[in-house]
Amino acid sequence: MSEPHRILLVEDEELNRMLVKAVLSRADIATVRDAEVVDAVTLAAARQRLAETDVDLILLDLNLPDGDGLTLARELAAGPPPDGRPKPHVVAVTASVLPQDQKAALDAGCDDFLDKPYAAADLVATVARHLPA
Repeated sequence: MSEPHRILLVEDEELNRMLVKAVLSRADIATVRDAEVVDAVTLAAARQRLAETDVDLILLDLNLPDGDGLTLARELAAGPPPDGRPKPHVVAVTASVLPQDQKAALDAGCDDFLDKPYAAADLVATVARHLPA
């Protein structure tokens, strides 16, 4: 049996982190349900997690206490990780739903955009779409 996928959830609101973990753990898609979710509440913590841990997908809040999540997306898009690991997919997750916000996220290197509030089914479908088969 292969290792489960790993998702980095970068979200500063505890309730949002709990909700994402609950939804994913109950998903009807095994690759999503079985994924390990690790979290970070700041950009600094996310960078530390990425330095220590291989992840397949990042669910990235854009409004964090220590800066804009797009900063991290740009850093990841700038090139492959120095240790040769594959670049994780990045999904921007934000309450900013204006078209220019979505464009900014995609331009910064995000692979997808999920606006808050979202339906549980949309979260699961988005995660499933970006986890390797």
